[in-house]
Amino acid sequence: MKNTVLAALAAGFAALLPAAAHAEEHEEGAPKWSIAIHGGAGTLDPDRMTPQQRADYEAALQLALDAGAKVLAEGGTAMEAVQAAIIPMEDSPLFNAGRGAVFTWEGRNELDASIMDGRDRSAGSVTGVTTVRNPILLADRVRTDSPHVFLMGEGAEQFAAERGFEVTPPEYFATERRREALERLKAEALSALDVDHKFGTVGAVALDSQGNLAAGTSTGGMTGKRWGRIGDAPVIGAGTYADNRSCAVSATGWGEYFIRVGVAQEICTRLRYAVHVKALEAQLSVPWDENGPTYIVHASELAMGPEIFQEIADEVMAEVAELGGDGGVILVTPEGHALYSFNTTGMYRGRANSDGMNEVAIFGGEDGADSGNTPDH
Repeated sequence: MKNTVLAALAAGFAALLPAAAHAEEHEEGAPKWSIAIHGGAGTLDPDRMTPQQRADYEAALQLALDAGAKVLAEGGTAMEAVQAAIIPMEDSPLFNAGRGAVFTWEGRNELDASIMDGRDRSAGSVTGVTTVRNPILLADRVRTDSPHVFLMGEGAEQFAAERGFEVTPPEYFATERRREALERLKAEALSALDVDHKFGTVGAVALDSQGNLAAGTSTGGMTGKRWGRIGDAPVIGAGTYADNRSCAVSATGWGEYFIRVGVAQEICTRLRYAVHVKALEAQLSVPWDENGPTYIVHASELAMGPEIFQEIADEVMAEVAELGGDGGVILVTPEGHALYSFNTTGMYRGRANSDGMNEVAIFGGEDGADSGNTPDH
């Protein structure tokens, strides 16, 4: 009898998961809003970075973080905040997104972006666009103003033109630093990893004061990419994912491995399962009488600390490393935890919340957080 009831309870807990991960009221003391950003992860060496370079990156990260935080502090939505944070990074030549994107083998700047709304899991993605200044805005327009999720190349640009996007000359995106990287790659028969010490993809994840989550990612891909190569950034579930029932994730790294692992959705799925397991364990501890359990544990009553979410993210990034991939993720949970995990020596990153946290960092351990695994390959 008890086993039968427990089986029924287990099935019932699955239906309660949305409430577990996203109660209408935040847990007491939790931030009302939270945001995290990244500007790429990779092999970063503080000894090879001049004080001016470091100051430039920190200022660019702070500008993006403040733009997103301002939207949230004024009661804006997570979707608005994500776009507000990503646009300054797309406009900065320091990052591999928008202006400053890397060159393909043929010498073009081809841009990818994706965005996802955790409220209804609506999503939009574009890849291979060359004349849209802010691809993250086009990705969102695909989400809201088309019957599709993913548009590519000329079709995406035709859609942009029909929706009133201004045509940006391709030379706007080109920078001499990125052109030199392509020339060196070709001249010395190097790989993209040899000339790109970091994956400069940019992204943001946010929780707004209404309890909704969102995620967005934008990139120029890998130096010297060929044959229409597409990485994880525009792939929903690999580089970007948001679900109010679990978390919002944006990734940066060696896209082929992130696609194979399905990093962004994998983290969210494992988080939802962890809530389910904790609810079932709690129910098993409830005393029984002749009618069954004396109390039904509602999943929304369970508070999960950031260490559980950090462990899940670290485990998924460890899988990426085991396959041979590098990179990192940022995530925000319904409880307001803003976390990072990366298996590289550094990741350009920042986070802020309504409790007053506001910090940017570049190298591992700088922000005092458990930032994941150091590379072992």
